[in-house]
Amino acid sequence: MKFFNHIKVPKDAGWLLPGLQVKRWFMLIILGTMFSLLGVCIIFDMRPIYFAVGILKYIAVTVPSELIAILLILTGAYCFLKGWKNTNYSILDINEDRDRHAILEVLYRRRKLNYGPKIVAIGGGTGLSTMLKGIKKITNNITAVVTVGDDGGSSGRLRQEMGILPPGDIRNCIAALADDEDLVTKLFQYRFKTGEGLEGHSFGNLFLTALCAITGDMVRAVKESSKVLSIRGRVLPSTLDDMRLVAELEDGSIVKGESNIPETGKKIVRIFTEPKDCHPLPEVIHAIESADLIIMGPGSLFTSVIPNLLIKDISLAISKSKAKKIYVCNIMTQPGETTGFSASDHVKALLDHAVYPNILDAVMVNNSLPDDLNKDYEASNSYPVEIDTENIKKLGINIVSTRLYEENDQKYVRHSPGRLARAIYYWFKKQQKH
Repeated sequence: MKFFNHIKVPKDAGWLLPGLQVKRWFMLIILGTMFSLLGVCIIFDMRPIYFAVGILKYIAVTVPSELIAILLILTGAYCFLKGWKNTNYSILDINEDRDRHAILEVLYRRRKLNYGPKIVAIGGGTGLSTMLKGIKKITNNITAVVTVGDDGGSSGRLRQEMGILPPGDIRNCIAALADDEDLVTKLFQYRFKTGEGLEGHSFGNLFLTALCAITGDMVRAVKESSKVLSIRGRVLPSTLDDMRLVAELEDGSIVKGESNIPETGKKIVRIFTEPKDCHPLPEVIHAIESADLIIMGPGSLFTSVIPNLLIKDISLAISKSKAKKIYVCNIMTQPGETTGFSASDHVKALLDHAVYPNILDAVMVNNSLPDDLNKDYEASNSYPVEIDTENIKKLGINIVSTRLYEENDQKYVRHSPGRLARAIYYWFKKQQKH
């Protein structure tokens, strides 16, 4: 046994790994080749084959049969794998060594991830796209449900001028679910810095706008752009209605527009939509009904996460779903939106706006921070979200507390896609055992 432990397995043998669904076709090719050769020999009465058999008999008598068997198996396997692999490379027109080594890894990963849990991720903004970067390494069965209330920046301009759904959050999610190092993905996220009429727009927003005009609606445009980037999973807008966000503030005033709400600096009492009753996409409801896990957040509480729950049929579908449900709380409070909010305040706002019960099983919070946070946080009145455990328990929600952040060079803290995805998946698997 020790002898086999020192044998180096060639990379080409990776094609025999379980889960690739190619070994069955190997065997079919072998059988087809054997039967064809046998038929040719019979038709042409190929007598030399008998001489070859005689030679093999002589070798079998003089050379140990075990050695012959091993040599024949290794030679045959090498020739077959080499020929089969290069045939496929030729068909796919793959020439670079880097691409040749990557194709096996990609094929195995995708086959394996096809059997992952069905996950519905609900939110918007950079928080949702950050999480998707980690979740896509766990499963291919992802449905990202994205809010369409954005009315600022490039998305707002396109929404006003072209009459389309805001493409910004949708674009970020599509890019997050694509291969990170793909040149097309970088192109999709490219933002024009100059140019009359182009400055401030991202290429992906313009691309989705053009596709929307060609295909007739944003859903078709998203599906086609997703094919271009070969994303894992799918991205869906929560509604096709022209949804506008409206906030009622603590002084009774009303503010309209997603981009205007955080600018008031006043506490938000409630948020609602115009029109009041937006209709969800049927695919969104179906995804929620068939989900194993539903994730809400992270992201702006009132302008990214809650807007999806204001669509009553979406909240009702989540309430009825048998999936495990978790909310990922933000690490820092957001000035003008969640100033002074604790973790329980975030959860309570979700529950109050969703109306229906059984919306959440647990809330995931970050329990660790570096000592030297960027001083801009304090200057902008942004502080770490307090984990008030007792208040959360009073709401009937479980707490998952772990380190979720990663720190950049400017000492800003963000959710780590990898840590967040692993923590969610670990919690989900643990819940399945109960």
